Parts: sequence; C-alpha cells; structure tokens
Amino acid sequence: MRQWQLFARPTGRTLGPKRPTWRATPLVGWGSPPLVAVAAPAPRRDPLDKERPLNANSPAARDVRHVLHGYVELKAQRESLPTVITAGEGIYVKDENGTPYIEAASGMWCTSLGFGEEELVEAAAEQMRKLPYYHTVGYKSVNPAIDLAEKLAEMAPIKDARVYFALSGSEANDALVKFIRYYNNAVGRPQKKKFIARHNGYHGATVATTSLTGIPINHVAFDLPLPGFLHTTDPHYLHHAHAGETREAFAERLARELDEMIEKEGPDTVAAFMAEPITGAGGVIIPPEPYYEKVQEVLKKHDVLFLDDEVVNGIWRTGKLWGAETMGIAPDTMTVAKGLTSAYQPLSALILSDEIYRGMEKGSLGVGFFAHGQTYSGHPVSCAVALKVLEIIETRDIGGHVGRVSPTFARRLQKLGEHPLVGDVRCKGLIGAVEFVADKKTGRLFDPSGVVARRIKERAESAYKLITRNVPSGDSIAFSPPLIITESEIDEVFDRFEKAVNDVMGELAREGAIAA
Repeated sequence: MRQWQLFARPTGRTLGPKRPTWRATPLVGWGSPPLVAVAAPAPRRDPLDKERPLNANSPAARDVRHVLHGYVELKAQRESLPTVITAGEGIYVKDENGTPYIEAASGMWCTSLGFGEEELVEAAAEQMRKLPYYHTVGYKSVNPAIDLAEKLAEMAPIKDARVYFALSGSEANDALVKFIRYYNNAVGRPQKKKFIARHNGYHGATVATTSLTGIPINHVAFDLPLPGFLHTTDPHYLHHAHAGETREAFAERLARELDEMIEKEGPDTVAAFMAEPITGAGGVIIPPEPYYEKVQEVLKKHDVLFLDDEVVNGIWRTGKLWGAETMGIAPDTMTVAKGLTSAYQPLSALILSDEIYRGMEKGSLGVGFFAHGQTYSGHPVSCAVALKVLEIIETRDIGGHVGRVSPTFARRLQKLGEHPLVGDVRCKGLIGAVEFVADKKTGRLFDPSGVVARRIKERAESAYKLITRNVPSGDSIAFSPPLIITESEIDEVFDRFEKAVNDVMGELAREGAIAA
C-alpha cells in the first residue's frame, strides 16, 4: 500500500493496484430551484503579497514565480496557489501536504488505468534499459513503433490503415491538416483545402488545431481561426434546439445546415469535416440520432472526408473501443492519444485510410520527398507503454469492466438530473456531464455563463477532495474517471459531488440569487 496507509483506509479491488477510499457522509436536502444570475467567487490571496508572505521555497511559491500554466487567467494564476500533486494510486492523487483527492477527471481525460500501475512503469523502464530513444525519420525504425502500428491497424475500423505517431492529440490533428492538404494536392484537387469543425468542439492548441477548435475564447487575441477553417452548429440540443423541435428534427436540421455550408463554400473547396464522436472538452455533448447518419450522407454526397477525433473518446472511454463505434461513424481517419498510454508517456497516433496514404505516396513521388517528420515520432518508450496498455486492456477485460460499472455511473448522473439546479445530464460509458441552469422549467442558463459550475468545482475540490472538470458548455461539469473505477468508488464520487452542489445552492440562496 505504500504511503497511502498514512491517511486513508484501503478496500479490496479486482483491477489494477490497491487504492484507498473514504467513508461517505449523509447528504442534505436539495432545497428550492434557482431564479437569477450570480457573481463569481473572489480570488484567493496573492502568494507574493509581502504583508502575508509564504515560504519562498515552497513548491507552490516557486511555481508562481516560474511556471506558466495553460488555460488559466494569468493574473489569477499568480494570485491563487496551485495544488501541487506529488503522488497517485488507483483513482486517487495526493498533494504535497499528504491530502488525497479522488481524480474523477482522469487528469486531462487521460489516465484511464489509474495511477501507480506497476506494469506500465516496468514497461517503460525495460524499454529504457534496452533502447531509451531512437527515431522513425528517414529509413530508420524501432520495434515498439512497428508493433504498435500493426496493433492499431488491426483495431481501427479503417481498412489497410497506416499509422503516424506524434506526442499529443494537438500534434496528431495538426499533422492531419498537413497530410490532407498534401493528399489533395497529390490527387489533383488543389482547391479542396477547407476544413469544417463544430462550434464548441476542441481539437488542440496549435495554430491549426486551435483554428479547428470552435471555442471563441481560444481564438481571441491569437488572431485565429486561420482562413479556410469553418464551424457549423454545435449539436447540443439543450442550447440550440428551436422551440418545440424534437431531437430527431434538430439532428436533421443540423445536417441540412452542414450541407448548405458545403454548397455555399463550393464542394470542390471543402476537404474534410472533423468531429469528436462525443464532444469532450466542449461539454460532453452527445449528438441525438440520426445526426451522424445524416451528416455522413452529406459528406459522402460532396466527397468530403470524415476526420474522427478519438483523442478523448478512444480506448473504451465511451463504453466501446472507439467513439466511432459508439456513435455509428465510419471514419476516413482517426487521431488517438490520452488513453493510448494512460498518460504514462506522451504519445498520439494518426490513423489513415489506405486511399489517403496512396495519395500521399503519389505526392511524395511527384515532389521527390515527404517533407514531414518529428524527432520523437514513434518514440520507443512511449510505444512500449502503449503496447502494455493495450495488453492490460485485453487481459483484464477493461472493456467488460466498463460495461459492468457504467450503469452505476449513468444511474448516479440521472439522479443528479432531479436536482433543482440541474438542467441536463448526459453520459456514455464512463464519460458524462451535468449542466446547471438558472430555471429548470424553461432551461434558462446562468448569466454570466460558467460561474456556478466553477464554484461547484472549487467547492468539490476544496471541501470534499474531489477533482472534476468544468467545461465551456453553459455551466457544465464533466466526469471521466479512470476506467478501473469500481461501483462503490463511483458512488463515492457522486456522494461528494452532491454535497458540493448543495453547499453552493445554499450560498446562492443566502446571496439572493435563488429562492431560499
């Protein structure tokens, strides 16, 4: 059990390393529905305030002085001390003070086999002893990359697939933009270069992938999106359905809007449509049927590729091996990351159809060179860890385990749907979200958006030691726990979360933001 015995009481388990759990306490009542908008919480104290100094050598103070964090308000980063995580075991992480937290977001949607998995540690160490680094640039290769590419080609729903390796989902999607441009040049379609993604979708943080991303704040001040990157309607029924519109009619309307966009731009100029089967960072948005059926009809009609972003969805997150399988998609390409290595090593994979590869090969012959490559593409340690992840998933029947525990996950989310603050809950497999609204009857959202979700997330973390993720879809909080989570641990996650929701609802009532 290592140091976990110092602060938590362990329980038995069947998957992965032993891990601790805490005893839940009874929940309080849910109270009355909300009525009006609320204010944001005040920032915490400035750690560099000389009147209230911190230990200048503490990890948190050193972080504030030197580390630039992503996806923060930069001044708030200086004013708010980070939580410094020092260890992890199972579904738990521990901070520098020895306090354990349940990691109900798998870090950044990625630590699918939990923390402290010794088989992954040993796989990395063994490969480091054998060959810590070599590349796949030019005419060189390494066995782990060969083995992993072969395995992924067998697993992917793409015939005769070819695989390119990068280090992150952003890099894989960025490379894919280049590859599709290269492909269309090679096959004599030099005008077919536009990419369509969705409003509120997320596809990465590079210049190209931020252009694919449909979250406005990711564009502001970066002079993005670039020309040639277009966005169509987010398939979030709660936010974008017309009055009286059924889910089926909503899905069909969005497909028509995509068709109209392609027609307006000119089908000979539109190369591809990119989407996550289930939108992850944009709010865990699950398009209603028959959205993907109709979208794929539109794409086929106009000879537009479907680029399947599986970075969050892939490797059993949605209850099946691929999000494409869950949502009925036949993709032309797939990008995979996060759960591919359970985040123990950085790695992503870009999986291409043979047709696209053959076009690229033709282009290489014409140009005389395929001028793309990366120092760490096919890194032997990362690929060795990914191979071990896929082996563990098979030998321990992780997919079967997800199928057994996901009904409990869904049941607890559906229970939250009865709460007066909750306007929508959505889930597939072990990914889900709850969205809070100002008026449950009408679905009216809070203004400004995101404040209530932020308060609940912060309360869950500070008071109940539960890490979740607030996402830019109204006031939504997402859950994507490690796939090894047990039913009792799922109950513990939601017991803690419900207490945080009730705490914040009480605060809103005292502030006059909702009826007491």
